[in-house]
Amino acid sequence: MAVEWRWWPDDQARTGSANMAIDQALLELAGEEGLAVLRTYRWDPHTLSFGRNEPAARRYDRAAIAREGVPVVRRPTGGRAVWHARELTYAVAAPADRFGSLATAYAAIHRTLARALRELGADASLAAERGAAALDAGACFASPAGGEVLVGGRKVVGSAQVRHAGAMLQHGSVLLDDDQSRLAALTLGTAPAGGEIPLNRVLDHAVAFADVGAAIAAAAARDWIGDWSPLGDPAGVLARADRHLERFASDDWTWRR
Repeated sequence: MAVEWRWWPDDQARTGSANMAIDQALLELAGEEGLAVLRTYRWDPHTLSFGRNEPAARRYDRAAIAREGVPVVRRPTGGRAVWHARELTYAVAAPADRFGSLATAYAAIHRTLARALRELGADASLAAERGAAALDAGACFASPAGGEVLVGGRKVVGSAQVRHAGAMLQHGSVLLDDDQSRLAALTLGTAPAGGEIPLNRVLDHAVAFADVGAAIAAAAARDWIGDWSPLGDPAGVLARADRHLERFASDDWTWRR
C-alpha cells in the first residue's frame, strides 16, 4: 500500500494556543489513524512559546510579559523558547515509523528544510552533529544543536519534537524577517547572544510566507516517499483541536515550570 501524505498550507493566522492545539490534534490522529501531514502556518498575535519542559518561570520575566501584554504558550514538544513573529512555522505529524528514530527523523526533516532554503537561494547547511543543547543553554536560537539548519554559520530554523503512542510531531520556526531580540528583552538576567539569522537578511530578494511554504512542500514531496495531496477540509482536525484549547490557553500549563 502506498504511503499517503497530506499538505496543509494553513493560511489562517492563529493564536498560539490554537496552533498548539492543532499540532497536538495532528499528533493524536497520526497515532490513531495513521494520518501524515505537513502543515505550514503563522501566528497572530506574535507569541512567545516555551518548550514542554523548559523552566520558564525562573528564566523569563513573567511580570514584564504580563505588563507588556506579550502572548505566551507552552508547546507540546521539548526544546527552548522561541519568539514567533514574521516567520513560517512548519509541523510534521506522522506515524513514528515514517522516519525511524527521533534522531533520524530530526535529521531527515532538517535535510529537507535545508534543500528547500537552498532552492530559494540561501546557502543552507546542517550544523555539525553533537548532542542537543541543554535546557539551560538559553533560548532556542541562542545556539545550534547538531543537525540544525544554518545559513552562514547562524541558525535560521529552530525545531523541537515529541513522540506519543506510536506517532511523532516535529515543528519548528523558519525565521523570515524578525530576529529573537524581543525574547532576549524578556529574559531574566543576561540573555545569551543571539545566534540566529532571518532568511530575508541573507537573500538578494525577499521571499514571502507562501514562497517558503511551497518550497518546503516541494522538497518534502521529493524526499519523503509517498503519494501527496492537499489535506482538504480540516474540520476533523479542528474539532479534535478544540479538545485541547483550554489546556494550551491556561496559565497552569504555560507557567507550570
